[in-house]
Amino acid sequence: MKFAYEANAWGGVVGTPGAVTDLGSGFYVTPGDVHQTVQAIAAAGYSGIELFDGNLLPFEESIDDFVSIVQANGLEIAGVYTGGHFIYPDAQEDELVRFDRSIRLAAFAGARHYVVGGGAVRSTGPRAQDYEVAGAFLDIIAERARAAGLIPSYHPHLGSIAQAPDQIDALFAATSIGLCADVAHIAAGGGDPVAVIQKYSDRLAYVHLKDLDQKTNAFLPLGAGDLDLTAIFAAVIDAGYQDWITVELDGYEGDNDEAARKSLTFLQNLTLTDPARS
Repeated sequence: MKFAYEANAWGGVVGTPGAVTDLGSGFYVTPGDVHQTVQAIAAAGYSGIELFDGNLLPFEESIDDFVSIVQANGLEIAGVYTGGHFIYPDAQEDELVRFDRSIRLAAFAGARHYVVGGGAVRSTGPRAQDYEVAGAFLDIIAERARAAGLIPSYHPHLGSIAQAPDQIDALFAATSIGLCADVAHIAAGGGDPVAVIQKYSDRLAYVHLKDLDQKTNAFLPLGAGDLDLTAIFAAVIDAGYQDWITVELDGYEGDNDEAARKSLTFLQNLTLTDPARS
């Protein structure tokens, strides 16, 4: 296995403002200097980076420049993260415009994984048909991503249509997309990460790691919280997963450079050594 780090640790996430009136222009973006973030991830000892699709937009006409920055720091692009509403049929044509652009950027950058999060929650709460509509749309996105050479997966997320365990089950019953198991989001949503990984072991396509303070739902560096990460890794290995492990620590109030180093040390102490760094 190889270890990557999500760029959103240094800057968090915002959205492109044009999406208020133009759905097709909406992208996640981490503010800040992408050069410094790449350097910080490399300095912490990782061999890969994941980032939001919106952070590739400035390089849309010069994607080789971004790839050169990544490669000059000894990194690979493990994944690109995107998101959407999914549940509104009338909006899907415009959403696909954005996803097609996003997929093209990720593929041109040489990313391996294409991670899809989100799924809007109505003001009145989810409706049963929302899962069917979202599931069918995720299948379309996944097919287009695979056609571009990417490995697509869906990331259950707090505040989305698939937060609680029954919601995750409802969505995955309606789609064939792979699972990106973000263990902290699953736990914070009331689920058991080990049980979810075991249940969907044949669909485990990608892994996001961070630890969790289960009293406050605050995200923490690996080994600093309440999750049984040893049991989680055992479930990942039992599922036959041998791909990128990506640490993601958004919203952490401590020193992010130190947190990245601590998480990598934790991973290495689990003897999951990174051959790209050995």
